[in-house]
Amino acid sequence: GARYKVDREKLRKKVEEFLTGRGLDDVEVSIAIVGGRKMRQLNRTYRKIDAATDVLSFPLEEPRDKEGVLRLGDIVICYSKAREEAAEEEKFVDDKVSDLIEHGLRHLLGEHHD
Repeated sequence: GARYKVDREKLRKKVEEFLTGRGLDDVEVSIAIVGGRKMRQLNRTYRKIDAATDVLSFPLEEPRDKEGVLRLGDIVICYSKAREEAAEEEKFVDDKVSDLIEHGLRHLLGEHHD
């Protein structure tokens, strides 16, 4: 929700640039920023991991809808983790969240890191 201070406009631009850079338009992706408790719950439910991670991505099964919009899926960012990692990496929280969004997008596009 709005209680996590992130520059939404900046993050939206980041997503747009990332996708257009890969020749993708008419793409929809949902980004949620949640707290540690919620993130832990999602990890428990979907990955059987009892911990909060910094980012999770959920690809959609039906990628294109009738209008031809490519719905990539959902990216969930844990704000407290992002803040922790930003401090460790001496980054602004927005920049860390931005990195995590890119990580999530790569996953949704099937670009897995090794």
